[in-house]
Parts: sequence; structure tokens; C-alpha cells
Amino acid sequence: MNEEIREKKIRQLSRETYNLISAGEIVDRPSSVLKELIENSLDAGASRIDIEIESGGKHLLRVRDDGEGINRDDLHLALASHATSKIRDHDDLRSLRTLGFRGEALASISAVSRFALISNIHEEPAEGVSVKINQVAKNELFIEPSPHYRGTTVEVRDLFFNTPARKKFLRTERTEFQKLEEVIRRLALASPSVSFSVLHNGKVVRDFPEGNSIDRIGVVFGGSFYSNCIEIEEDRAEMRARGWIGLPTFTRGQPDQQFIFINGRFVRDKMLNHAIRLGYSDVIYHGRNPVFAIFLDIDPELVDVNVHPSKNEVRFRNSRDAHAFLKYSVSKAIEGISVGETISRGLPHRITSPDAVPMQFDFGRVNNGQGSREDIGAASQNNGSGKGVDVSKSEPLGYAIGQIHGIYILSQTAEGIVIVDTHAAHERITYERMKKSFAEDRVKSQPLLVPHSIPVSEAEANLVEDISSDLQKLGLSIRRTGPESVLVQAIPAILSKTNVEQLVKDLFSEITEFESSKIIEEYQDEVISSMACHFSIRANRFLTIAEMNALLRDIEETERSGQCNHGRPTWHHITLDELDTMFLRGR
Repeated sequence: MNEEIREKKIRQLSRETYNLISAGEIVDRPSSVLKELIENSLDAGASRIDIEIESGGKHLLRVRDDGEGINRDDLHLALASHATSKIRDHDDLRSLRTLGFRGEALASISAVSRFALISNIHEEPAEGVSVKINQVAKNELFIEPSPHYRGTTVEVRDLFFNTPARKKFLRTERTEFQKLEEVIRRLALASPSVSFSVLHNGKVVRDFPEGNSIDRIGVVFGGSFYSNCIEIEEDRAEMRARGWIGLPTFTRGQPDQQFIFINGRFVRDKMLNHAIRLGYSDVIYHGRNPVFAIFLDIDPELVDVNVHPSKNEVRFRNSRDAHAFLKYSVSKAIEGISVGETISRGLPHRITSPDAVPMQFDFGRVNNGQGSREDIGAASQNNGSGKGVDVSKSEPLGYAIGQIHGIYILSQTAEGIVIVDTHAAHERITYERMKKSFAEDRVKSQPLLVPHSIPVSEAEANLVEDISSDLQKLGLSIRRTGPESVLVQAIPAILSKTNVEQLVKDLFSEITEFESSKIIEEYQDEVISSMACHFSIRANRFLTIAEMNALLRDIEETERSGQCNHGRPTWHHITLDELDTMFLRGR
């Protein structure tokens, strides 16, 4: 028989080679090392974690904790492959409650660095013991006495010193440090009762003192989020959502402040992010990204965190339930912020971001509700009922005193003034009413005295035949009358004064874009939003004081009325203190 055929093709890898390969799955840069080390400290019950970094982690990562420590007799196993204190058998994988569990992290990290570990389970520092790897003979561990207070210190020097191919893929010191900061922020958010200190190149760069969740949120996200957030707390049989989300007007250009945790573990999950985005769907401005830190507590048996070596990805037993629950939780929290609460809490009501441009106010010409241009002071004497303005906190948006350029309403409140975008506010009110009617299957249809014949494209005429029953649910009765024509016989009663032809053409354009046969089922909010826009008050329409005040009361009673359907603010409140500052009063 040919010798080449008899030669063994399968062979078992050496421990050193195996560890190097395993390290590639777990360790790709300093930040992945730091993640594993901090998670071990948290699993050990640490109340304080001190982190020391040099050169973005490329030269040194040292993590010191005051956790329960490692027994001297277990030290030789701490760096062994597939060795862990966190699970016993495969049944434990069904209900994991720790951050780390694979038992490969320390073995992998030590395989690609100059590694040392010191630990002590006793209060007396003299009882400490250290373990180091002989860098010449990789299989040799040196265990020796080392003074150390209760807890563990892990030191990782010269990462990838023995794997130059991987080392060359590391980025600049600044970039690697930014990645390290991301890891620290995530784990600090998940563990507010644990204090973290961070030194980089000998300087203290971060200090997160122990506290409660909202305190930690404020430290990690900054004070601006602290004053622009809504709390979430929602329970279902097997799931609980808690945390904080930014107001729809508090957004960022990048999705860099979005944190989701499942049972205390940070995860990246497109499905959950999609659910949150839907919760913001009709209140956030196009192209902007919400800010949030949401913690989901789920029965561990209903979620699999063992689908990726980094443990940043998860799999749900029932992803649809998790998606629906999270979307509902976010939407309900946003819906629950009333106009009165927004003003009483002093929440900024404008598109807010780190690079926001200061708002400029041009009051221009004022309509006092009678079509003439008169002094604001004179206009303020009439609230539509012939009485003087008597502003109380029961009407948080106050009473109208005039209209600016036929676009904005100027109102006096108990604490200052409010400027309202008439069209945007009315659009939200109409939209919410139509959504409610549609959900309750009671959209009223109004037959047209004279049906409208409208020319359309052949594709749009075909579309009418396909979705006529769906259009009926919206109160629209439209039938095809020719190759390129349709007849509109009825429209929603709430849109009775709209331009029928323009409404239908815009609606067809919106629906054609979706390219779906289940238009109403899948895109009902977008379709209703398009219809609501047609009915809303347009620019340059002068309103009486009574009409303005009626709109203000409707805003106060409407859910999500702080933003129009496209995410633009509908009103902005300016306090007397802000006005005094603007005009340098009291100086």
C-alpha cells in the first residue's frame, strides 16, 4: 500500500497550539481581554474594581478586585482549558446566572501575553499566593506566596507578543483605549453597586463611585441625559423591563449611546434594537438615534447566551414575545409623559444633541385672533371668552395671546410662554384620533355628494383593485373605472374638508413605496400619518383666540403630543427665568 495513503491525516493538536487557536475566538484586542477580566471580578462578588491601563492596553492591563478570591489549591486549574467554577454539567447551561462560564478566558489570555495572577481568599494579606506561566516552557506554572488583600489581581502584559500576525492588526493607542472605555461603561452600567476606577498611563481618567442605577446612568451618560430621560418599568409573567430612555427630542447622530442588558449581560441584538426603534417610530426625528439603557430580566431557561464565544449575542426561545414586550414598554413610557409633567419637570422640549445649534426666536408680526396686528399686551387681555388671561397650572400650555406669521401660536403660561407649531401639533392630534378609531374598527366613512374621478397611472389603478378592501378599513371607498382612472366615492369623515384628489395621489405614492400586499396590516401608522397630514392646519391660516385655545387643550389631552408624526417638536416652553436671562434682566 502506498506510504502516503497510510500516513495519518488527523492528529491531536498540542495544548499550546490549541490555546492559541482558542485565544483567537475570545481575544481579538485589549478590550476583549478587559471584558473577560471584569466579568470574572463581578462574578466573584467584587464591590470595587481598579483598572490600570498602559498604551491603550497593548503594554499593560491590570485588574484588581476585592471579590472572594481563588483558593491556593485551585490556582493551577484557573489557567487550564475548560476549567470553571461557574457550571458543573450541561444542565447548568439551561439557566446561566453568571457573566462568564466557558472556562477558557484565562487560558486563552495567558497563551498570548505575559501573564500573572495573584489571589487571596483570606483577609490577611500574608495569605496571598500568585501564579505565573514560564514563558519558555508554556506548560510550567509557578505558584508562590505573594502578599495580597482578599480578592484577585490579574496582570496582562505585552498582549500578542508571541503572535505578531495578530498584533499588527491592533489600532492606535487612542482607538484601543476608546474600545476599552466602551467595555468599562457597559459593565459599569450593569453593576451600579460596584465602584470602578480607571488609570491610563498613570493618570486617573474615570471614576465611577458605587451608587444606585440612576446615579450611574448620570455618570456614564452625562448630566444632560439625567435631565432628559424617562424611566421604564414594566412587568410580564416571564419578563421584566427596567431602565431609562431618552426623550424623543433628546437624540444623537450616531447610535453610540444605546445599551441593552439581558440578566445583567450587555448584548447586541438586532431584534431588540428594532423593537426599541418601533417604540419610538412616530415620535423621533428622521435620521436621529435614541439614547437608552434598558435592562431585561428574563427566565434564564428562555434565553440562550451560549451562541457566541464573546457572549454578546443571544437567542430567545420566543423572540416574538420579547420583541412585542420591549416595543410596548418603550411606547408606553413615551406615551406616559404628559405636557404638564414635561413643563413641571423642566424638561427641554426641543431637538437636543451635543452639537445642537442654539434656537433663535423671531416674533415678527402677531395676530391677536381678529386678523389685525396689535400689541401682544393688548392681545393677552382676551382668552377667547372675553375675560382676562387667568393662567393656572391646570392648563400647562396656558392661554393664547396671539399668532406669529400664521404659523406659530404664542401662549402665556403660569411659568413663562409657550410657542406652538400649529400644523405639527394639529397633525399629531389628528393622527392619534385616527389611530384610535382604526384600532377600534370604527373609522367613519362619509360619502361624497359628487364622486371624484381621478386620473392615475395604470400601476396605481391595478393597486386599487388589489387593496380596495384594505382601503375600506380606512374609510376610503375607491373603485377602478378605467385603465388609468379611479372613482373616489367616500372618504374618512374626519378628512371631509381635505383636497380629495391630492389626498388620494399622495396616499397611492406612499403605499406604492411599501411594495407589500398587506399594506394596512404592516404599514397602517405610515398610511394614517400621511392622511392626517392632509387634514392638519396649514401655514398662513389665521385662527381666532378661541380656536388657538381649543388647540392648546387638545395638545394637553393627546398622547405623544410633544412631537408630530415625523418627530419634530410641536411646542417649546420658555420659562420666565430663561426670558430674564435672554434679556439680561437682574444684572
